[in-house]
Amino acid sequence: MIIDPDQCIGCELCVNDCLTHDLELINNKAVPLHQYCFKCGHCIAICPQQAVSVENYDMSEIKDFEESTFTIEPETFLNVVKFRRSVRHYLDKEVKREKIEKIIEAGRYTETASNSQGVSYIVVQKEIPKLREQATKQLRTLIESGYNSSGLNLDEGDFLFRNAPVLILTVSKSKVDAGLAASNMEIMAVTQGLGAFFIGFFVRIANQDQEIKAILEMKPGEEIITCMAVGYPKIKYYRTVPRKKAKIRWK
Repeated sequence: MIIDPDQCIGCELCVNDCLTHDLELINNKAVPLHQYCFKCGHCIAICPQQAVSVENYDMSEIKDFEESTFTIEPETFLNVVKFRRSVRHYLDKEVKREKIEKIIEAGRYTETASNSQGVSYIVVQKEIPKLREQATKQLRTLIESGYNSSGLNLDEGDFLFRNAPVLILTVSKSKVDAGLAASNMEIMAVTQGLGAFFIGFFVRIANQDQEIKAILEMKPGEEIITCMAVGYPKIKYYRTVPRKKAKIRWK
């Protein structure tokens, strides 16, 4: 971290908010110790003087808080969550790269343990037919080996990807970090008028199949955590649906 001493006013906000206690107030100026910092950015966000920066990051992407564009009514957000559906019917319509990048941006800004930022993404469009062919072949083999195939119909058109034009895969060593990112990405897809659903069958097959890994150009040791299909919904939903009551323990 870099703190401009000419801008620092010694308010101690960053010092008191630093999780790892890697900042000290010396001569009425905040000074980084460079011992335990994992660049979470709290000091950047809390500084009233914009005196803090971090090396190897693009500081131009920082945005100042504005209530009109940074806040959502609680009921509105909850309605978005309640109304989302796993969409499995898609229009034959291209999803522009700008919308895909915005979905990934929602993943990029999702919290990660110790700010590891260890989630990467694979966007699949052109190679979907190859993945479909190989994954379906492996799924048939899995069923033939005794896997419970109740409710599965591999001859039902595109059983796996449902003709979605885009697949977005998360790759990470942390299932929690990738799962959190994927959840935010799905919400971002919905806000852009897109539909999405997660494909667990593909994840299970892909991580065990060398041909699929080769198509995706995966590196040794990498693991797919989620596979999200994305596209424009071919059908329209009119309302939310009921869910079981939450099981809560108040202590």
